[in-house]
Amino acid sequence: MYRDYKHRHGDHVFFRDVGKDMMVISRGQGIYLYDDEGREYIDGCAGSAVANIGHAVPEVVEAIAAQAGKVAFTHLSRFVTEPTMRLAHMVAELAPAGLGRVYLVSGGSEAVEAAIKFARTYYVERDGADSKKYQVIARWHGFHGNTLGALSVTGHIPRRRKYEPMLVDFPHIPACYCYRCHYGESYPACGVKCAHALDDMIRQCGAENVAAFIAEPLVGAASGAVPPVAEYWPLVRAICDQHDVLLIADEVMTGFGRTGRHFATEHWGVIPDIISCAKGMSAGYAPLGAFIVQERHHLALEKGSGRFIHGHTYGGNPLASATGVAVLEYYHRHKLVDNSREMGDLLFELMEPAAESPIVGDVRGLGLFMGVELVEDKASRRPFPAGVAIGEQLTRKCIQHGLVLYPGSGHADGKSGDHVLIAPPLTISAAEVAELVRRFRAGLADLERELGVSRLAQAVT
Repeated sequence: MYRDYKHRHGDHVFFRDVGKDMMVISRGQGIYLYDDEGREYIDGCAGSAVANIGHAVPEVVEAIAAQAGKVAFTHLSRFVTEPTMRLAHMVAELAPAGLGRVYLVSGGSEAVEAAIKFARTYYVERDGADSKKYQVIARWHGFHGNTLGALSVTGHIPRRRKYEPMLVDFPHIPACYCYRCHYGESYPACGVKCAHALDDMIRQCGAENVAAFIAEPLVGAASGAVPPVAEYWPLVRAICDQHDVLLIADEVMTGFGRTGRHFATEHWGVIPDIISCAKGMSAGYAPLGAFIVQERHHLALEKGSGRFIHGHTYGGNPLASATGVAVLEYYHRHKLVDNSREMGDLLFELMEPAAESPIVGDVRGLGLFMGVELVEDKASRRPFPAGVAIGEQLTRKCIQHGLVLYPGSGHADGKSGDHVLIAPPLTISAAEVAELVRRFRAGLADLERELGVSRLAQAVT
């Protein structure tokens, strides 16, 4: 534990939660992590839906070392390297049709920040400097990053609360979240009001002022793998087209096979104007992200000033690029997108008994991207009080059984509402999926006993 290391060496790490006792992880192998005392944990959330190909993959380690031995850094404003060009080509080939230009950055927040700035840039280049199109409409419940621009489009109240006075006042609409419908209605009788809310908001703002709409294909960390209904994304695409508004899909979590497709918007046959991506792009082996834009939008820049006034120090550096190339080659060689879809189906099948728990309200997601929402009362869907931190409690119980989860909170009303995200490496096998579920059910059973609720699921074996 971190407290032991602190006692020996002092305390200099600034943690997000300064009072939390941290495990010290000494190594990883495949889907497993090992702490400094040799205990094994299934990395059931791939860190934060990042370590998609698992830990310590020799081919990737070798590629990183080889590139570091050549040149580790050049600045993209002055030079380009072969790994950078190759990575951009590989990403463009995986992206939906037309998305052919790849702007490389160091992570998800940067990818979103750059994407919303490009949206403004596009209209200035196309229409002139007097273009009024600058507003970016986003959704409540969504999470898009921690830089101030990305946080401005984020709709997760707990992440926004302290910084609200510093944020851009971008408009937000309700998310497609059937379990907690903003309108108190049921699908399909609702008529997908959450999608038509975009049309209402664009008209309210004035289409001449709106540059883009940004949304996660499935809401990730903020609400726990919440999928949309089938009509949602096609309706959103049509509304954006009607009003000359760019559609930005935030695929930072869902991209690169997490949901069983290269990019999650493929599930609904929708092609965005811009995709922001990161995480699985380098699978945690180097800080890496990008936004991918339609060629026709990039053409406006080519015909205009020719300059995107934006940049990050490490964007497109050769070491991160070579890492991304090795990771994407590994995806292809081991057919991990197919494995994500197949093992995802198995995960949802094996989790069905856990859904009968009196404190599990909803199990949802796609592929190897699962959210488990925890509730105090199933019938009314009443969440636990915020102070109970039930998601964190379940996470601690599962850690005792050798399983790491990704808890989240605040999605019900800005304070209460708890879920855990299950998103293991895409390399996971059928036997490992079964073991993950066994450990999850053991942790859930422990929590039920501590809460004094009767267990309705089958006994843990």
